[in-house]
Amino acid sequence: MTQDHLSEILIVVTSFSRLEDAQVMARQLIEHRLAACVQMQQGIHSIYRWEGQICEEFEVLLSAKTVLDKWDEIAHFIESQHPYDLPELIAYTPEKYSAQYGNWVEAEVKSLP
Repeated sequence: MTQDHLSEILIVVTSFSRLEDAQVMARQLIEHRLAACVQMQQGIHSIYRWEGQICEEFEVLLSAKTVLDKWDEIAHFIESQHPYDLPELIAYTPEKYSAQYGNWVEAEVKSLP
């Protein structure tokens, strides 16, 4: 079963150096109804160039499920609350997902507290 409603699910991804920071962000996104569900995965091995140096560290990957019309709000929130100077902020829309799941995500982020 695929989506049958107007709102598109959006999966927003960012990363953190500490699990505790990711957990704080996850709770805030849920409390502010910017995401219906947030998952965290530890042990992501990242190699990147930052300020001219090659860096290597283990990070926590956070993925938040929301809807497309919350993009501006969730992006601004993550950028303003994130401990990194330049946080990873990537979003994508899944091509297919169950209608029931999509309806649940939409209801969670659009209902009043």
